[in-house]
Amino acid sequence: MSSKNYLAIYAKSFNWAGFFLPKKTYDKCSALYDFCRVADNIADDENKIAIKKDNFIRFRNNFVSKNYDDPVIKNMWDLINEFNISTKIIYDLFEGINSDIKENVKLNSKKEVLIYSYRVAGTVGLMMAKILNVKKKQSLKSAIDLGIAMQLTNISRDVVEDKKNNRFYINESFEDIESTIKLSEKYYENSFYSIKEIPFSFRFSILVARRVYRKIGYKILNKKNLESYKKSGKIYVSNIEKIIETFLSIFDLIKLSLLSKNDDNIEHDHDLINEEVNLNERI
Repeated sequence: MSSKNYLAIYAKSFNWAGFFLPKKTYDKCSALYDFCRVADNIADDENKIAIKKDNFIRFRNNFVSKNYDDPVIKNMWDLINEFNISTKIIYDLFEGINSDIKENVKLNSKKEVLIYSYRVAGTVGLMMAKILNVKKKQSLKSAIDLGIAMQLTNISRDVVEDKKNNRFYINESFEDIESTIKLSEKYYENSFYSIKEIPFSFRFSILVARRVYRKIGYKILNKKNLESYKKSGKIYVSNIEKIIETFLSIFDLIKLSLLSKNDDNIEHDHDLINEEVNLNERI
């Protein structure tokens, strides 16, 4: 594994949830996160666009040519081979990250927001589900939904910060922020019943991650208007709130085990994404 634990540094909500995974599985999820984070950091660092583009092309070429001198790339290929992850999913992720490497980023429609959210986060949800040994097609679609939901939460939370970096995924209005969170709710809902398809020892961790991340959206909605949203700075879930959400996840776990309903009849809202990306080929 790589020397840095990016999961612990950057993704405190996920790292908290990862505490409930078996150590071996946590390490594999951490290797996936390291790869995604290293690629994403190229787009997010302070360099000039031309340098970012060069760094990104180098990283992508090192991945394609299986440059095992880079432990992050070697660990990712180990995961791809062990869990039969389609490289199309990785190329989707690359396309999403590459779309951020320009002077101005502007998404103009719900379709563009959903495709972007699939590329940078739905892909990660799908790969994570494969690492957690989810096999059922409908459930893998729900893993994409959970990734999309979390990315929509990110977009809603980071409007001010993104604007400073000339990234406009949605407009800087509370109405747009609110509607993006409401859109995320549909994707959070669609992810719930599929968690039954995750082996039991991994299930609680995903329920915790889902609850903690969803809580960010609720906290944003409580701001009521753009002024108090801006005053809040970066909205996050405190440790006390994480403990509460973890406790509530126990009830989700019980609810899941008692419900006879499964994910066979869930209508996944993937039509707009499928116009550009054939998700069935990735699953």
